[in-house]
Amino acid sequence: MAKIDVRRGMPSVQLGKKEFARRFRDRFYDPAFEGLKSSLDGIIDKAWEAYDEYRKNPRTRSAGAGFAEPTAQLPVEWLDTRKRTAAAERRQKNRKSPSRVLIVNGSSRSDQSCPGEMSKTYRLVEIARGALRRRRIEVEVLDLSRLTSEYGRVIHPCKACISTAMPLCNWPCSCYPNFAVGQVNDWMADIYPMWAAAHGVMIVTPVNWYQAPSSLKLMIDRLVCADGGNPDPTLTGGKDPARAKELELKGWSYPRHLAGRVFSVVVHGDAAGVETLRRILADWLTDIGLIPAGHMAVIGSYIGYYEPYATSHDDLDRDKDFQDEVRNAALSLAEAVRLLRRGKLIQPDARLKETRPK
Repeated sequence: MAKIDVRRGMPSVQLGKKEFARRFRDRFYDPAFEGLKSSLDGIIDKAWEAYDEYRKNPRTRSAGAGFAEPTAQLPVEWLDTRKRTAAAERRQKNRKSPSRVLIVNGSSRSDQSCPGEMSKTYRLVEIARGALRRRRIEVEVLDLSRLTSEYGRVIHPCKACISTAMPLCNWPCSCYPNFAVGQVNDWMADIYPMWAAAHGVMIVTPVNWYQAPSSLKLMIDRLVCADGGNPDPTLTGGKDPARAKELELKGWSYPRHLAGRVFSVVVHGDAAGVETLRRILADWLTDIGLIPAGHMAVIGSYIGYYEPYATSHDDLDRDKDFQDEVRNAALSLAEAVRLLRRGKLIQPDARLKETRPK
């Protein structure tokens, strides 16, 4: 086995108390808080202690049965997310449960904040939702525009634990919350069960500068743990990189936690990048073990090609063909879900052992 080598050498990010307090107070910039200065000072002192002592997860309990080290202490928040994700997975595998599709709205645009106008993506989501409901499919919509419009809604960025060693990346992710540095309210704790509960997933998104919108990319990066993630943090002593490297080098199984579901992708743009993003999303979903629902289920189109942004909704109104294509993408997914649940949609390579999983 190769020598275990953990590389370090990046500069410290530790703040002094003065700078920490300044950043903390910035959350209370509104003059309405000026009369609460003494109260805030007391809160800042306690928050500084948590930061300086790095109390990432101040509430823990024993892992319990089913873990390699049942007495190891794990964060109560992660254990709750794990429990809800496992329950969603059981419902998904129950042959008597309703067929369920998760539609992801990848646009960050909302009429509940600036710019004050709904996105075309949301309109397409509604078209798809209607088509699926008419096929008696249970639909859950994950509207990522809430990251820009809803108080306290956040998806924290992926820390790329996987690039140190695959077993260091937990399913579901255990990097957050981090109470020591104020990284809380992580929406992914609710999003993992949404994906686990779905028989089919439909991503509807615009192109932002040739790429996925930042809100969608945040979710995609945080779903890296679905592809080979370690469901038992006690195997690596929590986040011990040396133990994780050793475990990977002994041979890691790369469990595909979302494999076997079916997917559809709808990408739209106004000038460039639709084909590239459509391909990227389809490749990503295929790589993590999902099955495309057919050629009509993976589509892309331009709405108002090189026309003014100000009239783009009017362009969508006129583009009845694209609206029908979105319905077909949803209906293809509905049919794929039906066949999948009847055992008639078979992934030909599902039983093959991957030569180099990653």
